[in-house]
Amino acid sequence: MQWQVFADPADLPPAERSLLGRAVEALENAYAPYSNFLVGAAALLENGEVVPGFNIENAAYPLCLCAERVALAAAESGFPGIPVDVLAITVRSARHDVQEPASPCGACRQVLFEKEWRQGSNIRIILRGATGPVYVLPSAQSLLPLSFDPDFL
Repeated sequence: MQWQVFADPADLPPAERSLLGRAVEALENAYAPYSNFLVGAAALLENGEVVPGFNIENAAYPLCLCAERVALAAAESGFPGIPVDVLAITVRSARHDVQEPASPCGACRQVLFEKEWRQGSNIRIILRGATGPVYVLPSAQSLLPLSFDPDFL
């Protein structure tokens, strides 16, 4: 997997730094009373709109919603057919300082990849922990090598 590493968010291009800031804002709305692991996401759409998402936990863990999928669903619902250009994701834990970017779970990787496949263009992925470096990946597919896409069906 290829990615860029930025030591500080200030080193990002202004638009991506701003998008990461919107993910941090979304993080404040996360509902994570069980894990205390908050995730915020912000999707920049091709039309310039920014759509936030945050994780929502449930006592029945399989019913939890990940920030990435919340942001993508909100983008698709509010702006059908508009491609997602960039998705910024950040995390914070009440239990410890998260100093490295947390990568999306497997389910989110698949959903991100399939959104990218459907829209026919890459989604840049920006990852950051609560502190520390920022990773920027060129596409959702770079998170999911040997991916399974609808062409197999």
